[in-house]
Amino acid sequence: MTNKIHPCLWFDGQAKAAADFYCSVFQKSKITADTPMVVNFEIEGQKFMGLNGGPMFKINPSISMFVTCSTNEEIESLHKKLSEGGSALMPLDKYPWSEKYAWIKDKFGLTWQLMLGQLPTGVPKLIPSLLFSNKQYGNAKKAIDLYTSIFPDSSASNLQFYKIGEEQPEGNLKFGNFSLNGKLFAAMDGPGNHDFDFNEAISFVVECNTQPEIDSYWNKLIANGGQESMCGWLKDPFGISWQIIPSALGKLMSDKDRGQRVMQALMKMKKLDIATLENA
Repeated sequence: MTNKIHPCLWFDGQAKAAADFYCSVFQKSKITADTPMVVNFEIEGQKFMGLNGGPMFKINPSISMFVTCSTNEEIESLHKKLSEGGSALMPLDKYPWSEKYAWIKDKFGLTWQLMLGQLPTGVPKLIPSLLFSNKQYGNAKKAIDLYTSIFPDSSASNLQFYKIGEEQPEGNLKFGNFSLNGKLFAAMDGPGNHDFDFNEAISFVVECNTQPEIDSYWNKLIANGGQESMCGWLKDPFGISWQIIPSALGKLMSDKDRGQRVMQALMKMKKLDIATLENA
């Protein structure tokens, strides 16, 4: 079973401008598809979808992009470029967990955690990071357990928990990694009252080859408190949004003869049905 999992970033008409900006910041980057609705691009091997979805949702720090930088020159350069027109959530400085670290919001609202460090062989340079705060505070480990039980080729690693006497309740997650079908993520619990929560502005696209795969992911992710939405979108029990789609959806929608009919069929669906889309 092979699935491609990647973040989708929701923009109000700025998907191409954002993709151009990110590709100018990172050396190993490229735009792979450019349409009025969707702009796909890659950074350091991580695929992104930029969606021109309108003003309904705004990107916030609940999901950020974590980048490990190997040299001082690299972290200084990325910090300078990504900070242009943005703002600092945590300034570039020395912290207990790193000699040099920063958390910044760029001019499109996407937040980046930059950390100086050396990566083990095979570990990606850029990964999505989930912050469990407000009503989801304390749920990071539960979410990791759920996701790794659903997706194949999944595991948790480097889980660091708070102990008795530390600043958060015992058992909360300081930081941890988990891998879903070979794609690495980070997660942590974040205390305090924040003016943001998980929302649809950053979702995770899961490309599926068969209808049973779509059915399985859909049913398992909405179980125990999740919520169905339209056009292949859902929210899991922790409020994180997922798009469960056929791998061939882009090809079907770009077909000049039937693309419009495919779109019309898709707009009527919650969970996507491959046969109906192919027959549109």
